[in-house]
Amino acid sequence: MRVALVNPPWDFAGSIYFGCREPHLPLELGYSRALLEAAGHDVLLLDGHLCGLPMAELVAQVAAYAPEMTVVTTAPSYLFWRCAQPELRLPREFLALLGARGGRTVAVGPHGSATPGAALRKLGADVVVRGECEEIVARLAEGGPLSATPSIAFHEASGAVRVTGAPHAGRFTDLPALRWPEAWIARHRHHHHRFDAHPDVPGAEVEASRGCPYNCTFCAKIDFRDKYRRRDLPLLLEEIDGLRAQGVGYLYFIDEIFLPQRALLEALATRHLQFGMQTRIDLWKPEMLDLLGEAGCVSIEAGVESLTEAGRAALDKNCRSSTEELTDRLLYARRRVPFVQANLIRTEGDDQAMIAAWRERLQRGGVWANDPVPLYPYPSSPDYHRLFGAPDEAAWERAHAHYLAQFDRLSDIQEEHPASLAELEASCCR
Repeated sequence: MRVALVNPPWDFAGSIYFGCREPHLPLELGYSRALLEAAGHDVLLLDGHLCGLPMAELVAQVAAYAPEMTVVTTAPSYLFWRCAQPELRLPREFLALLGARGGRTVAVGPHGSATPGAALRKLGADVVVRGECEEIVARLAEGGPLSATPSIAFHEASGAVRVTGAPHAGRFTDLPALRWPEAWIARHRHHHHRFDAHPDVPGAEVEASRGCPYNCTFCAKIDFRDKYRRRDLPLLLEEIDGLRAQGVGYLYFIDEIFLPQRALLEALATRHLQFGMQTRIDLWKPEMLDLLGEAGCVSIEAGVESLTEAGRAALDKNCRSSTEELTDRLLYARRRVPFVQANLIRTEGDDQAMIAAWRERLQRGGVWANDPVPLYPYPSSPDYHRLFGAPDEAAWERAHAHYLAQFDRLSDIQEEHPASLAELEASCCR
C-alpha cells in the first residue's frame, strides 16, 4: 500500500496553546513509517512545519504521490499530545483541500483519542485512531475491515459513529531506531527547552520511555501515553548514535517523566552530547543528579505544581518530600545543570506572597520558577472527569470555555488574548 504520513504547517494564532511553537520531529509519524516500511509498504513522510511547506504545496505533494491512505496528526509531535492545541483548524484545512486525492484519510492524535465522534465530525476524516498510533496505522495498512481493527472510530453506512475499542497502548519497548532525512536534521536548529546557550548545531527529539507511573489530576494522559514503559536501551542508543552521526549535538527526551536510569546516563556520558528533559525532582537523589550533570544534561523542567503539601496532595502528586526538601533538591540540581525550571500551577486560594518569596529564593540560586500557569482541564485529564464527567461531543468546547472564564489573566508563558474555540475552528467545523 502507498501511505502518506503528514505533519501540517502549524500556526497557533489566537490559540491557548502554550507548548513550544518551533518545529519538532514528528516521532509518531516516524515510528509509523518504520513499521509500515518493515511490512513492505511504500511511504511518503512530509512535515509541513519543519520543512516550511505552505499548505497548498503540502497538499499538492500528497496528491501527486496518489496514496491509498493518508495519515495526518492533530498535534505537533508526541511531545505535545498532553498539552495540544484544542482547535483542529489546520488538520481539517489539510484534509478539506486534499479531498478524495488522499485515499482513505486517517487522523491520529489526542483529539480523536479522547473524543472520537467530535474529531470525525470536525476533521471530515474517514478514520480516527484512539491512543498511540503507530501499531494501529500499520494494522490499517493491512487492508482488513475497519470493524475488525481495534482502537479506531469511523462512520458506518448509516452515519452512526462506530468505536471499536479503548485507546491503544503499544509495546513501545522494541520500536526500531528512527532515521530522519539529512535535510530535516540540518533544518532542525531548535534546541527544545534550552536556555543556557545559543544553538550552534542541530537538535533532535528522542524517546527513552513512554507514559508515567503517577496519576496527577492535571495530566492529560488517560487516553494515550498512559502506561509506563521503558525503551530497550540498545535500540535507543542506536537511534542516538545515528543522530550524532548526522551532526546533532542536543537531544530533548520527550518522556512524560524522565526517571533516573543509571545505564542510560552512563551511556550518554561517553557520547558527549547535551540534552534536556522533564521530571519530578523528588525522585532524584544527589548522587544521580551528579551523574545527570556528567551525562550532559543542560536543562531540567521539574513539576512542583503547589507549594503546600495539601496542595500537592489535592493534585494527587503522591509526593513524599516537603516543600523545603523540594527546594533544596532544585538548588542542588542547579549546581550540576545549567538550567533548572520549577513549574507551578495556578489554583484558587494561592498565597501570592508565599509564591513570590519562593520564586525569589529560587531565582537567587539560579533556578527559574514560572508564574503559576492556569490549569486547562484537557478531556484526557482526571481534572476534566472530576469537573464534568466522561468527555462527550462538546468536551473540548466545555474545557475551553471553563478555562477562559476561570482566570482574568493567563500566565507569563501564554498569549494574553486567546480566541474562543468556535472562532478558532470556524474554518473546520461543519
